Amino acid sequence: MSTSPALWEPFTLGAMSLPHRLALAPMTRNRADSDGTPSALAAEYYAQRASLGLLITEGTQPSADGQGYLGTPGIYTPAHIAGWRDVTSAVHHAGGYLFIQLMHVGRQSHSDNTPHHRVPVAPSAIASDQDFVTPTGIQKASTPRALATDEVSEVVAEFVHAARSAIEAGADGVEIHAANGYLLHQFLAPNANQRIDQYGGSIENRARFVIEVAHAVAGAIGPERTGIRLSPGFPLGGLDEGDPEAIRAQYTYLVSELAPLNLAYLHVHHAGDDELLRTLRELWPTALLVVRYGRRREQIADDIETGLADIAPLGQWALANPDVVERLRAGAPFNELDPATLYTGGRHGYTDYPTLTDV
Repeated sequence: MSTSPALWEPFTLGAMSLPHRLALAPMTRNRADSDGTPSALAAEYYAQRASLGLLITEGTQPSADGQGYLGTPGIYTPAHIAGWRDVTSAVHHAGGYLFIQLMHVGRQSHSDNTPHHRVPVAPSAIASDQDFVTPTGIQKASTPRALATDEVSEVVAEFVHAARSAIEAGADGVEIHAANGYLLHQFLAPNANQRIDQYGGSIENRARFVIEVAHAVAGAIGPERTGIRLSPGFPLGGLDEGDPEAIRAQYTYLVSELAPLNLAYLHVHHAGDDELLRTLRELWPTALLVVRYGRRREQIADDIETGLADIAPLGQWALANPDVVERLRAGAPFNELDPATLYTGGRHGYTDYPTLTDV
Protein backbone atom coordinates (compact mmCIF):
# COMPACT_ATOMS: atom_id res chain seq x y z
CA MET A 1 0.00 0.00 0.00
CA SER A 2 1.72 3.16 -1.22
CA THR A 3 -0.29 5.86 0.51
CA SER A 4 -1.08 6.94 4.07
CA PRO A 5 -3.22 4.59 6.19
CA ALA A 6 -5.48 7.60 6.84
CA LEU A 7 -6.66 7.35 3.24
CA TRP A 8 -8.11 3.88 3.80
CA GLU A 9 -10.16 4.60 6.90
CA PRO A 10 -13.94 4.16 6.37
CA PHE A 11 -16.08 7.28 6.54
CA THR A 12 -19.80 7.96 6.98
CA LEU A 13 -21.07 10.78 4.78
CA GLY A 14 -24.76 11.50 5.25
CA ALA A 15 -26.47 8.13 4.81
CA MET A 16 -23.52 6.65 2.91
CA SER A 17 -20.95 4.30 4.38
CA LEU A 18 -17.80 4.92 2.35
CA PRO A 19 -14.95 2.37 2.36
CA HIS A 20 -12.15 4.97 2.24
CA ARG A 21 -11.44 8.70 1.85
CA LEU A 22 -11.34 8.91 -1.93
CA ALA A 23 -14.06 10.08 -4.32
CA LEU A 24 -14.52 10.89 -8.00
CA ALA A 25 -14.27 14.62 -8.69
CA PRO A 26 -16.72 16.08 -11.24
CA MET A 27 -15.26 16.31 -14.75
CA THR A 28 -17.02 17.41 -17.93
CA ARG A 29 -16.76 14.78 -20.69
CA ASN A 30 -19.15 16.06 -23.43
CA ARG A 31 -20.62 12.64 -24.22
CA ALA A 32 -24.35 13.26 -23.72
CA ASP A 33 -26.88 12.84 -26.52
CA SER A 34 -27.95 15.96 -28.42
CA ASP A 35 -31.01 16.42 -26.17
CA GLY A 36 -28.91 16.25 -22.99
CA THR A 37 -29.72 12.65 -22.12
CA PRO A 38 -26.70 10.72 -20.77
CA SER A 39 -25.53 8.24 -23.38
CA ALA A 40 -25.40 4.50 -22.76
CA LEU A 41 -21.63 4.85 -22.38
CA ALA A 42 -22.10 7.06 -19.31
CA ALA A 43 -23.45 4.14 -17.30
CA GLU A 44 -20.36 2.10 -18.20
CA TYR A 45 -18.00 5.02 -17.48
CA TYR A 46 -19.31 5.70 -13.98
CA ALA A 47 -19.76 2.04 -13.05
CA GLN A 48 -16.12 1.40 -14.00
CA ARG A 49 -15.13 3.90 -11.29
CA ALA A 50 -17.52 2.69 -8.58
CA SER A 51 -14.66 1.54 -6.33
CA LEU A 52 -14.06 5.23 -5.60
CA GLY A 53 -17.16 5.03 -3.39
CA LEU A 54 -18.66 8.50 -3.84
CA LEU A 55 -18.91 9.54 -7.50
CA ILE A 56 -19.71 13.18 -8.26
CA THR A 57 -20.86 13.48 -11.85
CA GLU A 58 -19.95 15.92 -14.55
CA GLY A 59 -21.76 19.27 -14.48
CA THR A 60 -25.42 18.73 -15.38
CA GLN A 61 -27.67 21.59 -16.44
CA PRO A 62 -30.87 22.18 -14.43
CA SER A 63 -32.55 23.93 -17.39
CA ALA A 64 -32.04 24.86 -21.03
CA ASP A 65 -30.68 28.25 -19.88
CA GLY A 66 -28.11 26.41 -17.80
CA GLN A 67 -26.29 24.76 -20.73
CA GLY A 68 -22.99 26.21 -21.87
CA TYR A 69 -21.15 23.45 -23.72
CA LEU A 70 -22.00 20.97 -26.44
CA GLY A 71 -22.65 17.43 -25.27
CA THR A 72 -23.31 18.14 -21.59
CA PRO A 73 -26.15 16.30 -19.82
CA GLY A 74 -29.31 17.74 -18.32
CA ILE A 75 -31.55 16.65 -15.47
CA TYR A 76 -34.86 18.41 -16.11
CA THR A 77 -36.83 16.30 -18.62
CA PRO A 78 -38.34 12.79 -18.42
CA ALA A 79 -35.74 11.59 -20.96
CA HIS A 80 -32.92 12.95 -18.79
CA ILE A 81 -34.34 11.17 -15.74
CA ALA A 82 -34.56 7.88 -17.63
CA GLY A 83 -31.00 8.23 -18.89
CA TRP A 84 -29.61 9.01 -15.46
CA ARG A 85 -31.58 6.10 -13.98
CA ASP A 86 -29.50 3.76 -16.13
CA VAL A 87 -26.35 5.40 -14.75
CA THR A 88 -27.38 5.25 -11.10
CA SER A 89 -28.49 1.63 -11.43
CA ALA A 90 -25.14 0.64 -12.92
CA VAL A 91 -23.20 2.47 -10.20
CA HIS A 92 -25.27 0.99 -7.39
CA HIS A 93 -24.92 -2.50 -8.86
CA ALA A 94 -21.14 -1.98 -8.83
CA GLY A 95 -21.21 -0.90 -5.18
CA GLY A 96 -20.85 2.89 -5.49
CA TYR A 97 -22.87 6.00 -4.67
CA LEU A 98 -23.65 8.80 -7.11
CA PHE A 99 -24.27 12.53 -6.60
CA ILE A 100 -25.31 14.50 -9.70
CA GLN A 101 -23.63 17.89 -9.91
CA LEU A 102 -26.13 20.65 -10.77
CA MET A 103 -24.31 23.20 -12.93
CA HIS A 104 -25.98 26.32 -14.33
CA VAL A 105 -23.28 28.01 -16.42
CA GLY A 106 -24.81 31.50 -16.49
CA ARG A 107 -22.71 33.73 -18.75
CA GLN A 108 -20.27 30.89 -19.51
CA SER A 109 -22.15 30.00 -22.65
CA HIS A 110 -22.84 30.71 -26.27
CA SER A 111 -26.39 30.91 -27.59
CA ASP A 112 -25.63 28.38 -30.34
CA ASN A 113 -24.88 25.71 -27.71
CA THR A 114 -28.30 25.75 -26.03
CA PRO A 115 -31.47 23.98 -27.18
CA HIS A 116 -33.44 27.25 -27.44
CA HIS A 117 -30.59 29.52 -28.69
CA ARG A 118 -31.53 32.29 -26.28
CA VAL A 119 -29.09 34.81 -24.82
CA PRO A 120 -27.48 33.47 -21.61
CA VAL A 121 -28.56 34.80 -18.22
CA ALA A 122 -26.20 36.19 -15.58
CA PRO A 123 -26.11 38.52 -12.56
CA SER A 124 -25.24 41.43 -14.87
CA ALA A 125 -24.97 41.96 -18.63
CA ILE A 126 -21.19 41.52 -18.64
CA ALA A 127 -19.57 39.04 -21.03
CA SER A 128 -16.89 36.63 -19.80
CA ASP A 129 -14.66 37.07 -22.89
CA GLN A 130 -14.05 33.31 -22.97
CA ASP A 131 -13.74 31.16 -26.10
CA PHE A 132 -16.34 28.45 -26.72
CA VAL A 133 -16.56 25.57 -29.14
CA THR A 134 -19.85 25.92 -31.05
CA PRO A 135 -21.35 24.02 -33.98
CA THR A 136 -19.78 26.58 -36.33
CA GLY A 137 -16.38 26.81 -34.65
CA ILE A 138 -14.70 28.81 -31.88
CA GLN A 139 -16.65 31.90 -30.79
CA LYS A 140 -16.53 34.28 -27.85
CA ALA A 141 -19.11 33.74 -25.12
CA SER A 142 -22.37 35.53 -25.78
CA THR A 143 -23.04 38.74 -23.88
CA PRO A 144 -25.63 37.72 -21.28
CA ARG A 145 -28.70 39.54 -20.10
CA ALA A 146 -29.08 40.34 -16.43
CA LEU A 147 -31.68 38.33 -14.55
CA ALA A 148 -34.52 40.51 -13.32
CA THR A 149 -34.98 40.44 -9.56
CA ASP A 150 -38.17 38.39 -9.80
CA GLU A 151 -36.47 35.91 -12.15
CA VAL A 152 -33.91 34.87 -9.54
CA SER A 153 -36.52 32.85 -7.68
CA GLU A 154 -37.38 31.10 -10.95
CA VAL A 155 -33.76 29.92 -11.26
CA VAL A 156 -33.90 28.71 -7.66
CA ALA A 157 -36.98 26.71 -8.66
CA GLU A 158 -35.03 25.21 -11.60
CA PHE A 159 -32.41 23.93 -9.17
CA VAL A 160 -35.13 22.41 -6.98
CA HIS A 161 -36.79 20.71 -9.95
CA ALA A 162 -33.43 19.35 -11.08
CA ALA A 163 -32.61 18.06 -7.58
CA ARG A 164 -35.96 16.28 -7.33
CA SER A 165 -35.43 14.86 -10.82
CA ALA A 166 -32.01 13.54 -9.76
CA ILE A 167 -33.53 11.73 -6.80
CA GLU A 168 -36.27 10.35 -9.06
CA ALA A 169 -33.49 9.05 -11.30
CA GLY A 170 -32.05 7.13 -8.36
CA ALA A 171 -29.17 9.44 -7.46
CA ASP A 172 -28.01 9.42 -3.85
CA GLY A 173 -27.89 13.21 -3.85
CA VAL A 174 -26.82 16.32 -5.73
CA GLU A 175 -23.91 18.71 -5.59
CA ILE A 176 -24.78 22.39 -6.08
CA HIS A 177 -22.05 23.86 -8.30
CA ALA A 178 -21.28 27.30 -6.86
CA ALA A 179 -17.71 27.33 -8.18
CA ASN A 180 -15.42 27.45 -11.23
CA GLY A 181 -16.83 30.58 -12.86
CA TYR A 182 -20.44 29.45 -13.30
CA LEU A 183 -23.71 31.19 -12.39
CA LEU A 184 -23.67 30.94 -8.60
CA HIS A 185 -19.98 31.84 -8.53
CA GLN A 186 -20.73 34.81 -10.82
CA PHE A 187 -23.09 36.22 -8.19
CA LEU A 188 -20.23 36.11 -5.66
CA ALA A 189 -17.72 37.94 -7.89
CA PRO A 190 -17.83 41.78 -7.92
CA ASN A 191 -16.59 42.08 -11.50
CA ALA A 192 -19.47 39.91 -12.77
CA ASN A 193 -22.13 41.10 -10.33
CA GLN A 194 -22.85 44.81 -10.50
CA ARG A 195 -26.46 44.61 -9.40
CA ILE A 196 -28.08 47.26 -7.22
CA ASP A 197 -30.89 45.08 -5.84
CA GLN A 198 -30.77 42.64 -2.90
CA TYR A 199 -28.51 40.29 -4.88
CA GLY A 200 -25.65 42.72 -5.44
CA GLY A 201 -23.30 45.15 -3.71
CA SER A 202 -22.47 43.90 -0.25
CA ILE A 203 -20.93 40.58 0.73
CA GLU A 204 -24.26 39.55 2.22
CA ASN A 205 -26.19 40.45 -0.92
CA ARG A 206 -23.80 38.73 -3.31
CA ALA A 207 -24.07 35.54 -1.24
CA ARG A 208 -27.87 35.64 -1.08
CA PHE A 209 -28.56 33.67 -4.27
CA VAL A 210 -26.19 30.82 -3.33
CA ILE A 211 -27.75 30.60 0.13
CA GLU A 212 -31.28 30.59 -1.31
CA VAL A 213 -30.43 27.76 -3.72
CA ALA A 214 -28.88 25.70 -0.92
CA HIS A 215 -31.86 26.26 1.40
CA ALA A 216 -34.35 25.36 -1.33
CA VAL A 217 -32.57 22.24 -2.56
CA ALA A 218 -31.92 20.93 0.97
CA GLY A 219 -35.55 21.61 1.83
CA ALA A 220 -36.73 19.68 -1.22
CA ILE A 221 -34.56 16.54 -1.04
CA GLY A 222 -32.99 16.68 2.43
CA PRO A 223 -29.69 18.16 3.60
CA GLU A 224 -28.12 14.69 3.84
CA ARG A 225 -28.57 14.42 0.05
CA THR A 226 -27.19 17.89 -0.71
CA GLY A 227 -23.57 18.92 -1.17
CA ILE A 228 -22.13 22.21 -2.43
CA ARG A 229 -18.94 23.10 -4.27
CA LEU A 230 -17.02 26.37 -3.82
CA SER A 231 -13.77 27.62 -5.38
CA PRO A 232 -12.68 30.68 -3.38
CA GLY A 233 -10.41 32.95 -5.39
CA PHE A 234 -10.18 30.79 -8.49
CA PRO A 235 -10.05 33.23 -11.46
CA LEU A 236 -12.00 30.95 -13.77
CA GLY A 237 -14.46 32.21 -16.37
CA GLY A 238 -13.01 35.70 -16.18
CA LEU A 239 -14.03 36.19 -12.54
CA ASP A 240 -12.15 38.44 -10.13
CA GLU A 241 -13.18 38.17 -6.49
CA GLY A 242 -10.73 40.79 -5.22
CA ASP A 243 -7.73 40.57 -2.93
CA PRO A 244 -7.20 37.73 -0.42
CA GLU A 245 -8.84 39.64 2.42
CA ALA A 246 -11.96 40.30 0.33
CA ILE A 247 -12.13 36.64 -0.67
CA ARG A 248 -11.75 35.50 2.94
CA ALA A 249 -14.51 37.85 4.05
CA GLN A 250 -16.88 36.69 1.30
CA TYR A 251 -16.41 32.97 1.90
CA THR A 252 -16.26 33.15 5.68
CA TYR A 253 -19.66 34.82 5.60
CA LEU A 254 -21.07 32.44 2.99
CA VAL A 255 -19.94 29.26 4.74
CA SER A 256 -21.09 30.54 8.14
CA GLU A 257 -24.56 31.01 6.63
CA LEU A 258 -24.56 27.59 4.94
CA ALA A 259 -23.24 25.71 7.98
CA PRO A 260 -26.56 25.58 9.92
CA LEU A 261 -28.13 23.66 7.03
CA ASN A 262 -25.99 20.60 7.90
CA LEU A 263 -25.55 19.68 4.26
CA ALA A 264 -23.92 16.35 3.46
CA TYR A 265 -20.65 18.02 2.53
CA LEU A 266 -18.75 21.09 1.42
CA HIS A 267 -16.49 20.51 -1.59
CA VAL A 268 -13.67 23.08 -1.89
CA HIS A 269 -11.67 23.49 -5.08
CA HIS A 270 -8.68 24.91 -3.27
CA ALA A 271 -6.63 27.75 -4.75
CA GLY A 272 -3.91 27.68 -2.09
CA ASP A 273 -5.08 29.98 0.73
CA ASP A 274 -4.57 27.57 3.62
CA GLU A 275 -5.59 30.21 6.15
CA LEU A 276 -9.01 30.41 4.53
CA LEU A 277 -9.23 26.62 4.26
CA ARG A 278 -8.53 26.29 8.00
CA THR A 279 -11.29 28.83 8.70
CA LEU A 280 -13.77 26.93 6.54
CA ARG A 281 -12.80 23.69 8.27
CA GLU A 282 -13.58 25.27 11.65
CA LEU A 283 -16.91 26.64 10.43
CA TRP A 284 -18.18 23.56 8.61
CA PRO A 285 -20.01 20.95 10.74
CA THR A 286 -20.08 17.99 8.34
CA ALA A 287 -17.78 16.44 5.75
CA LEU A 288 -15.22 18.56 3.92
CA LEU A 289 -13.93 17.49 0.50
CA VAL A 290 -10.80 19.24 -0.78
CA VAL A 291 -9.28 19.19 -4.28
CA ARG A 292 -5.91 20.88 -4.86
CA TYR A 293 -4.30 21.71 -8.20
CA GLY A 294 -0.82 20.30 -8.69
CA ARG A 295 -1.13 17.66 -5.98
CA ARG A 296 1.30 14.79 -6.41
CA ARG A 297 0.41 11.15 -5.85
CA GLU A 298 2.21 11.01 -2.51
CA GLN A 299 0.30 14.10 -1.34
CA ILE A 300 -3.23 12.74 -1.80
CA ALA A 301 -3.74 12.10 1.92
CA ASP A 302 -1.97 15.23 3.23
CA ASP A 303 -5.11 17.25 4.00
CA ILE A 304 -6.76 14.25 5.63
CA GLU A 305 -3.74 13.64 7.85
CA THR A 306 -3.70 17.29 8.99
CA GLY A 307 -7.45 17.41 9.56
CA LEU A 308 -8.14 19.95 6.81
CA ALA A 309 -10.24 17.47 4.82
CA ASP A 310 -12.26 14.30 5.29
CA ILE A 311 -12.22 13.17 1.64
CA ALA A 312 -9.76 13.73 -1.23
CA PRO A 313 -11.59 13.56 -4.59
CA LEU A 314 -9.52 12.50 -7.60
CA GLY A 315 -9.81 14.06 -11.04
CA GLN A 316 -7.67 13.19 -14.05
CA TRP A 317 -6.01 10.23 -12.33
CA ALA A 318 -9.46 8.66 -11.97
CA LEU A 319 -10.37 9.61 -15.52
CA ALA A 320 -7.43 7.66 -16.99
CA ASN A 321 -7.51 4.87 -14.39
CA PRO A 322 -10.93 3.34 -13.76
CA ASP A 323 -9.25 1.17 -11.12
CA VAL A 324 -7.33 4.04 -9.50
CA VAL A 325 -8.25 2.79 -6.01
CA GLU A 326 -6.74 -0.61 -6.70
CA ARG A 327 -3.63 0.98 -8.25
CA LEU A 328 -3.12 3.17 -5.18
CA ARG A 329 -3.53 0.23 -2.80
CA ALA A 330 -1.04 -1.83 -4.79
CA GLY A 331 1.43 0.96 -5.50
CA ALA A 332 0.94 0.24 -9.20
CA PRO A 333 1.71 2.79 -11.95
CA PHE A 334 -1.02 4.95 -13.44
CA ASN A 335 -2.15 5.03 -17.06
CA GLU A 336 -1.18 8.24 -18.83
CA LEU A 337 -4.07 10.58 -19.62
CA ASP A 338 -4.70 11.31 -23.31
CA PRO A 339 -5.79 14.99 -23.30
CA ALA A 340 -6.81 14.83 -26.96
CA THR A 341 -9.76 12.56 -26.08
CA LEU A 342 -11.17 14.48 -23.12
CA TYR A 343 -14.11 16.00 -25.02
CA THR A 344 -14.18 14.20 -28.36
CA GLY A 345 -17.14 11.88 -27.83
CA GLY A 346 -17.31 8.12 -28.14
CA ARG A 347 -15.64 5.29 -26.26
CA HIS A 348 -12.01 6.18 -27.00
CA GLY A 349 -10.48 7.98 -24.04
CA TYR A 350 -13.69 7.46 -22.06
CA THR A 351 -14.39 3.82 -21.29
CA ASP A 352 -11.39 2.12 -22.90
CA TYR A 353 -8.60 2.91 -20.41
CA PRO A 354 -7.14 -0.45 -19.27
CA THR A 355 -7.26 -1.77 -15.72
CA LEU A 356 -4.54 -3.78 -14.02
CA THR A 357 -6.36 -6.98 -14.93
CA ASP A 358 -6.28 -5.99 -18.61
CA VAL A 359 -2.49 -5.66 -18.67
